[in-house]
Amino acid sequence: QVQLVESGGGLVEPGGSLRLSCAASGFDFSQFHMQWVRQAPGRNEEWISRIDHRGASTYANFVQGRFTISRDNAKRELYLQMNNLKPEDTAVYVCVKGFTGSARGRGVQVTVSS
Repeated sequence: QVQLVESGGGLVEPGGSLRLSCAASGFDFSQFHMQWVRQAPGRNEEWISRIDHRGASTYANFVQGRFTISRDNAKRELYLQMNNLKPEDTAVYVCVKGFTGSARGRGVQVTVSS
């Protein structure tokens, strides 16, 4: 049974940083692309970043060098380091398995506010 469990969210002031984690189980993590997406109230889901099984990554334009995706295949974990956070980054952040999104976690809330 595939499970993806996000952690590391919370409340942070503008300009602050957070590191999200996603613990994966139930599949061969090292063989899959992994992605982060986010969902803000009243807005469409937004793709953030993708990393392939070797560690090559791509990002949405809005990231502008502020976020870094990474993975630890030995630990079966996916990460998203987020720096210089802005209020418009407030959303539920979701970990997604595979290039086509065959499974996803429940998400973790990130709130950027002073």
